[in-house]
Amino acid sequence: MLNGEVFIKKPYIKYLKQPITMRLDCDSVEYFKSLAEKSGIPYQTLINLYLRDCAINHRKLKMEWAS
Repeated sequence: MLNGEVFIKKPYIKYLKQPITMRLDCDSVEYFKSLAEKSGIPYQTLINLYLRDCAINHRKLKMEWAS
């Protein structure tokens, strides 16, 4: 409590986004930017939505390394 102020725990705090730094290839960024232009949704939000969908649905990346 500061100067008679009461601090209330905010129930949405666990839904806040964590700032991170990622290095993405230019083609991927351009892809999401073009989707953003068409949809009117910021490209960072689209990337977040895509990654969230992958996490929720436990999607696994299928790839093979060239030998």
